Amino acid sequence: MSGAELHAVFDVAAWGAAALAMWWLSRRRGLQFPRQSFELPYIAALVFGAGIGAYIFGTLNLWFSGMAGVARSVEGALAGGIVAIELYKWRHGISLRTGARFALPLAIGVAVGRLGCYFAGLEDFTYGTPTTLPWGHDFGDGVLRHPVQLYESLAMAGFAAFYVWAVLNRNAAVITNGFYLVLFCYGLQRFLWEFIKPYGALIGPFSLFHLLSLFVMIYAAVMLATAPNVSLKHERAAA
Repeated sequence: MSGAELHAVFDVAAWGAAALAMWWLSRRRGLQFPRQSFELPYIAALVFGAGIGAYIFGTLNLWFSGMAGVARSVEGALAGGIVAIELYKWRHGISLRTGARFALPLAIGVAVGRLGCYFAGLEDFTYGTPTTLPWGHDFGDGVLRHPVQLYESLAMAGFAAFYVWAVLNRNAAVITNGFYLVLFCYGLQRFLWEFIKPYGALIGPFSLFHLLSLFVMIYAAVMLATAPNVSLKHERAAA
Protein backbone atom coordinates (compact mmCIF):
# COMPACT_ATOMS: atom_id res chain seq x y z
CA MET A 1 0.00 0.00 0.00
CA SER A 2 1.12 3.56 -0.67
CA GLY A 3 1.70 6.03 2.14
CA ALA A 4 -1.53 7.84 1.29
CA GLU A 5 -3.51 4.61 1.40
CA LEU A 6 -2.02 3.62 4.76
CA HIS A 7 -2.81 7.08 6.07
CA ALA A 8 -6.44 6.70 4.93
CA VAL A 9 -6.72 3.32 6.67
CA PHE A 10 -5.55 4.81 9.97
CA ASP A 11 -7.80 7.84 9.51
CA VAL A 12 -10.76 5.49 9.39
CA ALA A 13 -9.38 3.56 12.37
CA ALA A 14 -8.98 6.82 14.30
CA TRP A 15 -12.62 7.78 13.70
CA GLY A 16 -13.68 4.28 14.68
CA ALA A 17 -11.62 4.37 17.87
CA ALA A 18 -13.05 7.79 18.76
CA ALA A 19 -16.57 6.50 18.18
CA LEU A 20 -15.89 3.50 20.42
CA ALA A 21 -14.56 5.81 23.13
CA MET A 22 -17.73 7.90 22.92
CA TRP A 23 -19.87 4.75 23.06
CA TRP A 24 -17.95 3.52 26.12
CA LEU A 25 -18.55 6.83 27.88
CA SER A 26 -22.25 6.63 27.06
CA ARG A 27 -22.41 3.22 28.75
CA ARG A 28 -20.86 4.44 32.02
CA ARG A 29 -23.53 4.47 34.67
CA GLY A 30 -24.28 7.90 36.15
CA LEU A 31 -22.16 9.83 33.64
CA GLN A 32 -23.91 12.72 31.92
CA PHE A 33 -22.86 15.34 29.38
CA PRO A 34 -24.67 18.51 28.26
CA ARG A 35 -27.45 17.81 25.78
CA GLN A 36 -26.31 20.71 23.56
CA SER A 37 -23.27 18.73 22.46
CA PHE A 38 -25.58 16.07 20.99
CA GLU A 39 -27.68 18.47 18.88
CA LEU A 40 -27.24 18.44 15.10
CA PRO A 41 -26.66 22.22 14.66
CA TYR A 42 -23.91 22.06 17.29
CA ILE A 43 -22.29 19.07 15.57
CA ALA A 44 -22.59 20.79 12.19
CA ALA A 45 -20.84 23.92 13.50
CA LEU A 46 -18.10 21.78 15.02
CA VAL A 47 -17.52 19.77 11.83
CA PHE A 48 -17.56 22.88 9.65
CA GLY A 49 -15.13 24.80 11.84
CA ALA A 50 -12.80 21.84 12.25
CA GLY A 51 -12.78 21.12 8.52
CA ILE A 52 -12.05 24.70 7.54
CA GLY A 53 -9.33 25.01 10.17
CA ALA A 54 -7.71 21.72 9.19
CA TYR A 55 -7.24 22.73 5.56
CA ILE A 56 -6.43 26.41 6.09
CA PHE A 57 -3.67 25.86 8.64
CA GLY A 58 -2.36 22.66 7.07
CA THR A 59 -2.01 24.39 3.71
CA LEU A 60 -0.54 27.57 5.19
CA ASN A 61 2.11 25.51 6.95
CA LEU A 62 3.13 23.99 3.61
CA TRP A 63 3.43 27.43 2.07
CA PHE A 64 5.46 28.80 4.98
CA SER A 65 7.74 25.78 4.60
CA GLY A 66 8.33 26.56 0.92
CA MET A 67 6.15 23.76 -0.44
CA ALA A 68 3.14 23.83 -2.75
CA GLY A 69 -0.04 21.85 -2.33
CA VAL A 70 -2.97 21.37 0.02
CA ALA A 71 -2.70 19.73 3.43
CA ARG A 72 -4.71 19.03 6.56
CA SER A 73 -3.74 19.62 10.17
CA VAL A 74 -5.08 18.10 13.38
CA GLU A 75 -4.15 21.21 15.31
CA GLY A 76 -5.76 23.39 12.66
CA ALA A 77 -8.93 21.34 13.08
CA LEU A 78 -8.83 21.89 16.84
CA ALA A 79 -8.36 25.64 16.46
CA GLY A 80 -11.12 25.88 13.87
CA GLY A 81 -13.47 23.77 15.98
CA ILE A 82 -12.81 25.88 19.08
CA VAL A 83 -13.57 29.14 17.26
CA ALA A 84 -16.67 27.72 15.55
CA ILE A 85 -18.18 26.35 18.75
CA GLU A 86 -17.45 29.47 20.79
CA LEU A 87 -19.16 31.55 18.08
CA TYR A 88 -22.06 29.10 17.98
CA LYS A 89 -22.49 29.26 21.76
CA TRP A 90 -22.28 33.06 21.73
CA ARG A 91 -24.85 33.25 18.92
CA HIS A 92 -27.28 30.99 20.76
CA GLY A 93 -26.70 32.33 24.27
CA ILE A 94 -25.17 29.10 25.59
CA SER A 95 -22.99 29.71 28.65
CA LEU A 96 -22.67 26.07 29.63
CA ARG A 97 -19.38 24.30 28.83
CA THR A 98 -20.18 21.66 26.28
CA GLY A 99 -16.93 19.93 25.23
CA ALA A 100 -16.38 17.39 28.00
CA ARG A 101 -17.67 14.36 26.13
CA PHE A 102 -15.04 14.87 23.41
CA ALA A 103 -12.00 14.56 25.70
CA LEU A 104 -11.45 10.81 25.46
CA PRO A 105 -12.46 10.49 21.78
CA LEU A 106 -10.04 13.29 20.90
CA ALA A 107 -7.12 11.73 22.76
CA ILE A 108 -7.71 8.26 21.34
CA GLY A 109 -8.41 9.55 17.85
CA VAL A 110 -5.14 11.48 17.73
CA ALA A 111 -3.20 8.56 19.22
CA VAL A 112 -4.45 6.22 16.48
CA GLY A 113 -4.42 8.77 13.66
CA ARG A 114 -0.80 9.71 14.21
CA LEU A 115 0.17 6.11 13.51
CA GLY A 116 -1.14 6.70 10.01
CA CYS A 117 1.11 9.74 9.68
CA TYR A 118 4.04 7.59 10.78
CA PHE A 119 3.38 4.80 8.30
CA ALA A 120 2.72 7.30 5.50
CA GLY A 121 6.42 8.22 5.66
CA LEU A 122 7.89 11.12 3.73
CA GLU A 123 4.69 11.70 1.77
CA ASP A 124 2.97 13.04 4.87
CA PHE A 125 5.45 15.79 5.90
CA THR A 126 4.88 15.08 9.60
CA TYR A 127 8.27 13.49 10.27
CA GLY A 128 10.92 15.03 12.47
CA THR A 129 14.35 16.50 11.88
CA PRO A 130 17.45 14.28 11.58
CA THR A 131 18.70 12.71 14.79
CA THR A 132 21.48 10.41 16.02
CA LEU A 133 19.31 8.95 18.77
CA PRO A 134 19.00 5.15 18.66
CA TRP A 135 15.26 5.26 17.94
CA GLY A 136 15.68 7.51 14.90
CA HIS A 137 13.64 6.20 11.97
CA ASP A 138 14.55 6.02 8.28
CA PHE A 139 11.41 7.01 6.38
CA GLY A 140 12.90 5.91 3.08
CA ASP A 141 15.58 8.42 2.18
CA GLY A 142 18.41 6.98 4.25
CA VAL A 143 18.20 9.69 6.94
CA LEU A 144 17.39 8.85 10.56
CA ARG A 145 14.75 11.25 11.82
CA HIS A 146 12.75 11.84 14.99
CA PRO A 147 9.53 9.78 14.74
CA VAL A 148 7.56 12.70 16.14
CA GLN A 149 4.32 11.06 15.05
CA LEU A 150 4.99 8.31 17.61
CA TYR A 151 5.93 10.86 20.27
CA GLU A 152 2.56 12.52 19.80
CA SER A 153 0.71 9.21 19.68
CA LEU A 154 2.28 8.07 22.95
CA ALA A 155 1.57 11.41 24.65
CA MET A 156 -2.11 11.30 23.75
CA ALA A 157 -2.40 7.59 24.60
CA GLY A 158 -1.02 8.48 28.02
CA PHE A 159 -3.69 11.13 28.48
CA ALA A 160 -6.36 8.67 27.36
CA ALA A 161 -5.20 6.18 29.99
CA PHE A 162 -5.30 8.91 32.64
CA TYR A 163 -8.81 9.93 31.60
CA VAL A 164 -10.09 6.34 31.68
CA TRP A 165 -8.66 6.03 35.19
CA ALA A 166 -10.50 9.22 36.17
CA VAL A 167 -13.80 7.88 34.77
CA LEU A 168 -13.43 4.54 36.52
CA ASN A 169 -12.72 6.37 39.79
CA ARG A 170 -15.57 8.86 39.24
CA ASN A 171 -13.25 11.85 39.42
CA ALA A 172 -15.72 14.59 38.53
CA ALA A 173 -13.05 17.30 38.38
CA VAL A 174 -11.19 15.52 35.57
CA ILE A 175 -14.36 14.41 33.78
CA THR A 176 -15.94 17.87 33.87
CA ASN A 177 -12.78 19.64 32.71
CA GLY A 178 -11.51 16.81 30.54
CA PHE A 179 -11.79 18.63 27.23
CA TYR A 180 -9.70 21.56 28.42
CA LEU A 181 -7.19 19.20 30.04
CA VAL A 182 -6.73 17.27 26.80
CA LEU A 183 -6.43 20.51 24.84
CA PHE A 184 -3.72 21.78 27.18
CA CYS A 185 -1.90 18.45 27.04
CA TYR A 186 -2.11 18.37 23.25
CA GLY A 187 -0.97 21.97 22.86
CA LEU A 188 1.96 21.54 25.24
CA GLN A 189 3.36 18.37 23.72
CA ARG A 190 2.79 19.70 20.20
CA PHE A 191 4.62 22.92 21.05
CA LEU A 192 7.63 20.88 22.15
CA TRP A 193 7.67 18.57 19.12
CA GLU A 194 7.53 21.53 16.75
CA PHE A 195 11.16 22.31 17.62
CA ILE A 196 12.18 19.03 15.99
CA LYS A 197 10.10 19.35 12.83
CA PRO A 198 11.30 20.73 9.49
CA TYR A 199 8.61 23.40 9.23
CA GLY A 200 9.34 26.94 8.15
CA ALA A 201 9.71 29.56 10.88
CA LEU A 202 7.11 32.31 11.02
CA ILE A 203 8.21 34.45 13.96
CA GLY A 204 11.77 33.98 15.21
CA PRO A 205 12.27 30.24 15.78
CA PHE A 206 8.52 29.60 15.96
CA SER A 207 6.48 27.93 13.22
CA LEU A 208 2.79 28.42 12.53
CA PHE A 209 2.05 25.39 14.68
CA HIS A 210 4.03 26.81 17.59
CA LEU A 211 1.64 29.76 17.51
CA LEU A 212 -1.42 27.54 17.17
CA SER A 213 -0.19 25.43 20.09
CA LEU A 214 0.08 28.57 22.21
CA PHE A 215 -3.46 29.55 21.23
CA VAL A 216 -4.78 26.12 22.20
CA MET A 217 -2.88 26.14 25.52
CA ILE A 218 -3.96 29.68 26.44
CA TYR A 219 -7.60 28.91 25.62
CA ALA A 220 -7.47 25.72 27.69
CA ALA A 221 -5.68 27.44 30.59
CA VAL A 222 -8.26 30.25 30.72
CA MET A 223 -11.13 27.76 30.67
CA LEU A 224 -9.52 25.68 33.42
CA ALA A 225 -8.74 28.74 35.55
CA THR A 226 -12.35 29.94 35.34
CA ALA A 227 -13.96 26.52 35.75
CA PRO A 228 -16.57 26.18 38.50
CA ASN A 229 -15.61 24.06 41.47
CA VAL A 230 -16.77 20.45 41.40
CA SER A 231 -16.50 17.62 43.85
CA LEU A 232 -13.59 15.28 43.27
CA LYS A 233 -15.90 12.32 43.82
CA HIS A 234 -19.39 12.45 42.46
CA GLU A 235 -21.99 9.94 41.43
CA ARG A 236 -23.25 11.99 38.49
CA ALA A 237 -20.62 14.05 36.77
CA ALA A 238 -22.35 16.49 34.47
CA ALA A 239 -19.81 17.98 32.07
